[in-house]
Amino acid sequence: MTETLDPAAPAAPVTTGLYIGGAERRAAATLEVADPGKPGTVVGHAAAASAADVDDAIAAAKAAYPAWSALGAAERAERMRSAIEGIAEARDEDAAILSQENGKIRLEAWVDSLVFEIRWNLALALADQVDAATVLAPAPGIPVTTTVAYQPLGVVTVIVPFNWPIAILGASLPHALLAGNTAIVKPPPTTPLATTRVVQRIAEKLPPGVLNVVTGKDADMSALITSPDIAKVCFTGSVAGGKKIMEMASGSLTRVTLELGGNDPAVILEDATLDDAELDRLYAAIFDTTGQICMNAKRVYVHRSRLDDVVAGLAARLEKAVIGYGLDEGTTMGPLHSPVQKAFVAELIEEAKASGADVREFGTLPADPELSGGNFLRPALVVDPDPALRVVTHEQFGPVIPILPFDTEEEAVRAANDTWAGLCGSVWSADPAHADRIARQLVCGYVWVNDHGATRLDLRAPFGGMKQSGLGREQGIEGVRALQDTRSVAHLDPDALAAG
Repeated sequence: MTETLDPAAPAAPVTTGLYIGGAERRAAATLEVADPGKPGTVVGHAAAASAADVDDAIAAAKAAYPAWSALGAAERAERMRSAIEGIAEARDEDAAILSQENGKIRLEAWVDSLVFEIRWNLALALADQVDAATVLAPAPGIPVTTTVAYQPLGVVTVIVPFNWPIAILGASLPHALLAGNTAIVKPPPTTPLATTRVVQRIAEKLPPGVLNVVTGKDADMSALITSPDIAKVCFTGSVAGGKKIMEMASGSLTRVTLELGGNDPAVILEDATLDDAELDRLYAAIFDTTGQICMNAKRVYVHRSRLDDVVAGLAARLEKAVIGYGLDEGTTMGPLHSPVQKAFVAELIEEAKASGADVREFGTLPADPELSGGNFLRPALVVDPDPALRVVTHEQFGPVIPILPFDTEEEAVRAANDTWAGLCGSVWSADPAHADRIARQLVCGYVWVNDHGATRLDLRAPFGGMKQSGLGREQGIEGVRALQDTRSVAHLDPDALAAG
């Protein structure tokens, strides 16, 4: 992958509006978007939708639904293909904005938008499967020929989180539209700017009302979940947030897809290769986006004979980490997104120290006075901690990782599965058959072998969690089907009836 980034950041502040029914709209109030790396700095302002604005967005999507759903999947795909054209032209500026509002390094922000485009195009490649039907021939005692086809649901709300908002949007939005639904996108209130810009540029090229975007305070936007005109909600976020969404949606029996948190285990077997390439992949799987990715490795279980290899390999890479502002050249690890998250991760580290665990911290906090008080934190390894510590049992969502030795594979599998979560996992072994045997025992929705994390996610495959990591699947034809329902049409067969 190659990319060329314009080093100049856009002049702040950036301002975004709402986009409803084919028209941009300002709101009476705005959200102030803070820079997590520079206390007191405002990145920009996003429109804060009122309850009436939200109702208008729902009405616009509902009005656009009949005509959009009446198109064949191939025609919808063609219109969506035209709508995505040129999306990369503003990617450098989008990346700079996202880096400032999120805190992550510019390259990751650039990839965020790129992944959205890739996911959009992969969804369009499924167009010829969307309208496929199954015909059930008459059978003894069943004198009918039945066609089982798929139909869209209606208006879909897509709610994305702060960490990879544009990329995550691509896991469900194009599938929803391709399936024949209309959509309302709700970007995160703390990082709304870049996502709103991208969505609006696409929405402007689609029929009015097919795609809408509303930003604002969560308290003013509950109708996006509770309205009887909302057919489905796709939510990516915390477990607590997912439970609240499910509770709110229950009043109207609105369907939900929930992609929630993870406590992903990486299981490193005795026969793992652990060369520089594998250690680079393991490091990225843990510390990309300052640890703020749902599918990052959150616990590392390593055969006791390889413990020193893993600790030394990760330590060598952490010693080269450059903690700093996301837009600064050379920065490899930006701040955490919020002061609350910084305090939580720091608390986990201090708790591990107090327990007597071997805690090793790395890197130097930024010396620039402008960054003083930013959400920066030194990354840490916690070696051989008590498994009951919160750094093991909770999703850290930050730059700290527990490394736990095991003696038998049965012990490793039991520990890996002993969690509330079931999003992803990984197995590291030089023997593919050995790795597969362990992978089949992990209770989660997605498993890598000799790799782990978002950079190696197969964007064609269904993705989602088990246990409290969520409900449903995104991506692939399974992701399209999750945004449709079946319709069975039965024709009485005279010959079968007569024979019957």
